[in-house]
Amino acid sequence: MATAAASSASEPEAEPKSGPKADGEEDEVKAARTRRKVLSRAVAAATYKTMGPGWDQQEEGMSESDGDEYAMASSAESSPGEYEWEYDEEEEKNQLEIERLEEQLSINVYDYNCHVDLIRLLRLEGELTKVRMARQKMSEIFPLTEGKLQQSVLKMGRDPWRKPGTYSLVERRQLISPNIWLEYGQYSVGGIGQKGGLEKVRSVFERALSSVGLHMTKGLALWEAYREFESAIVEAARLEKVHSLFRRQLAIPLYDMEATFAEYEEWSEDPVPDSVIQNYNKALQQLEKYKPYEETLLQAEAPRLAEYQAYIDFEMKIGDPARIQLIFERALVENCLVPDLWIRYSQYLDRQLKVKDLVLSVHNRAVRNCPWTVALWSRYLLAMERHGVDHQVISVTFEKALNAGFIQATDYVEIWQAYLDYLRRRVDFKQDSSKELEELRAAFARALEYLKQEVEERFNESGDPSCVIMQNWARIEARLCNNMQKARELWDSIMTRGNAKYANMWLEYYNLERAHGDTQHCRKALHRAVQCTSDYPEHVCEVLLTMERTEGSLEDWDIAVQKTETRLARVNEQRLKAAEKEAALVQQEEEKAEQRKRARAEKKALKKKKKTRGPDKRGADEDDEKEWGDDEEEQPSKRRRVENSIPAPAETQNVESAAGPAGKCAVVDVEPPSKQKEKAASLKRDMPKVLHDSSKDSITVFVSNLPYSMQEPDVKLRPLFEACGEVVQIRPIFSNRGDFRGYCYVEFKEEKSALQALEMDRKSVEGRPMFVSPCVDKSKNPDFKVFRYSTSLEKHKLFISGLPFSCTKEELEEICKAHGNVKDLRLVTNRAGKPKGLAYVEYENESQASQAVMKMDGMTIKENVIKVAISNPPQRKVPEKPEARKAPGGPMLSPQTYGARGKGRTQLALLPRALQRPSAAAPQAENGPAPAPAVATPPTTEAPKMSNADFAKLFLRK
Repeated sequence: MATAAASSASEPEAEPKSGPKADGEEDEVKAARTRRKVLSRAVAAATYKTMGPGWDQQEEGMSESDGDEYAMASSAESSPGEYEWEYDEEEEKNQLEIERLEEQLSINVYDYNCHVDLIRLLRLEGELTKVRMARQKMSEIFPLTEGKLQQSVLKMGRDPWRKPGTYSLVERRQLISPNIWLEYGQYSVGGIGQKGGLEKVRSVFERALSSVGLHMTKGLALWEAYREFESAIVEAARLEKVHSLFRRQLAIPLYDMEATFAEYEEWSEDPVPDSVIQNYNKALQQLEKYKPYEETLLQAEAPRLAEYQAYIDFEMKIGDPARIQLIFERALVENCLVPDLWIRYSQYLDRQLKVKDLVLSVHNRAVRNCPWTVALWSRYLLAMERHGVDHQVISVTFEKALNAGFIQATDYVEIWQAYLDYLRRRVDFKQDSSKELEELRAAFARALEYLKQEVEERFNESGDPSCVIMQNWARIEARLCNNMQKARELWDSIMTRGNAKYANMWLEYYNLERAHGDTQHCRKALHRAVQCTSDYPEHVCEVLLTMERTEGSLEDWDIAVQKTETRLARVNEQRLKAAEKEAALVQQEEEKAEQRKRARAEKKALKKKKKTRGPDKRGADEDDEKEWGDDEEEQPSKRRRVENSIPAPAETQNVESAAGPAGKCAVVDVEPPSKQKEKAASLKRDMPKVLHDSSKDSITVFVSNLPYSMQEPDVKLRPLFEACGEVVQIRPIFSNRGDFRGYCYVEFKEEKSALQALEMDRKSVEGRPMFVSPCVDKSKNPDFKVFRYSTSLEKHKLFISGLPFSCTKEELEEICKAHGNVKDLRLVTNRAGKPKGLAYVEYENESQASQAVMKMDGMTIKENVIKVAISNPPQRKVPEKPEARKAPGGPMLSPQTYGARGKGRTQLALLPRALQRPSAAAPQAENGPAPAPAVATPPTTEAPKMSNADFAKLFLRK
């Protein structure tokens, strides 16, 4: 027995046998005992310093009688003599630290570490009485865990259950601890000879079974102890009690049920009844369902929160209240500092069991374990109000919550709001004045003062920037107390705290005046709103004009129109200046980027120029005198083509490595650029050409942004587009190496099929959005834009930014539906189909969109604060058309034509400007829409052929 072992271990040393003794011998015995105590204290101090705060068995194992001797030892230690210890400096430091900790606890009683440090120092100093008082104060605020509770019971002396504090310790804790209940039950058996002892023992065991009898792994010991107790009582009437215990136990799924059933068969003289066997088999089936969860708990390491959560979900589906309560309590033994677990447990009790004592006990334990969680305190106040707890008790609990030390300013706003709601529900507003109403008003005033002084001083913010508490107070005064004068004073205070620039605050005030005030104050509020609002003045102006249109006179209408027009003109001017400033910044950035781009182009052109001059100067020694680093500037695509080509054996011998200034090696290709171009051209000729007939553009769509890794794109895309109509041909575009380039042309038999295929734009194909656009020759239609969305101001459409990437279209649509009818919603993604955190939401009209902006701007979605505004994309910078460029003092320049591979390395014009003319129509292109067939150019537009003499005259012309 653990109790017996602890009792024997904590017994004091045997006293000397009584008999006649001289006074000198008795003094020697006392002196020897004092020396042993002083020596033990020194050893204890040294051991504590060496082993740390975990070593406390010997110190706390002392009984009360030992405490007196401990005090004697302390007094002997401080007296001068042979066994004096020099602890003066250390004791002085400890006393100063104890005073500091006590002062800190007087300020914040919920400082857990201060409690622990204070108990440690008091124990080190030998102040046993103060240690007990400190432990008592700590246990009133922070509950003991199962292990600490069991240690506290075992360390209370030789016979802990004889002490009156032991029972209150166990009962107050109300812990689901099989070990402690077993100790408690076994001790109670010792008092069976007293009056009413038998009933007391049974009461203890019955309470133990109701608490932990369903524990599958540890409940068996309690059942066996109870049966042994009943079997030990030699009475015929007790046999039926043992039968009842066996039957009750066999109906519960517990480990080692088979052994219990075999023991019952052996013990019972009569055959086991069929009903007991049936219940036993049913319990075995239930045990098989529970075993996986119990085995998972046994295999996992503490605190095993995820495993307990799964077990709780399983029990909640079954719906047995006793088992649900048990699994929650088991989970809380190891996870008592997890607020979400307490919230879930208390929520289940509030909604399902609704037992007053049980509910309030769990709420009390929750706030003692996690006092920093405001949600637990709010639920506790609601539960106390729900079960009719006295008002004084609720007020005391609220004061404890204020001293709990919340971690953010908004928590104080929430707890104040919960308490003010409770006080408001106590008021009978049918009476003009009452004690409860005055208490409510005083609480509102105290809340504002508390947030202004205490909270703002600690967090540098009040936690209530929107003045929610003051708004509620104003609504109560206006609607329930019919005191609009007080409500107006409160709204003036709200506006002076930085809220006058928000349209929604003015509209709240206007609606309150509209419902409980008069037209004059409504008009006054809107006129002030027009002048002060800076976020959405258009909406405020619209409300003012609407009110004057329905209720105002002509003079009121003229004043409203004049004020709104003046204000909107000023706002538009400010917005224009801001836009110009932003555009200037953007233009500066673009100019810087253009300068960097131009510098890189000039650098590349210079290198290209040096490279092209090389053969003329070097002659035959071309391969030996190549500039170092030229090949490193080679384009990756060209390098791949050369690497893929198989050189001849003779060519591989000419490859050499040239060391640069930094000691690096650059691989120098043997073949000159001319041969490389010839090989690239030969590879290009070998590739099959994809010809496109521009006359079939009306029945063809252009498909892009397809995955480059797609194998056989024509085979995979055909079933997708055949849903729109008969597909004549799918022409995928490949690179010179035969790699798919991510786009193709789809030709249909009918034009309506092509139009229907355009609706498949942005459809996901292998994880990427597929772009489907009309097939248009941009050489004929340079102004054609594929972007199908409007780029101008749309007052009925919202632009939302800051969305979490995990937010789906359905989730966002559900949020937006609360403010109006959503016509369309589009999440913006990149080319890979990944969300960019942006969205466009289209409503039926402008008023719904404006209302949604005011309600949703600043909303938090999955811990992301979103921004909502009317859709007004910035103007795109239109590139200057080539036809508009003119040479200084010369004619208009023709657009530059590029080859099939785009621009070359150099941008130098090697032909005189005077001779530049539009090039003839190129033949049909291979990758994309081809230009129209060549048409004979009128002879009047052709420049006459010039001789060498004419060229010479042009160069000599001044």
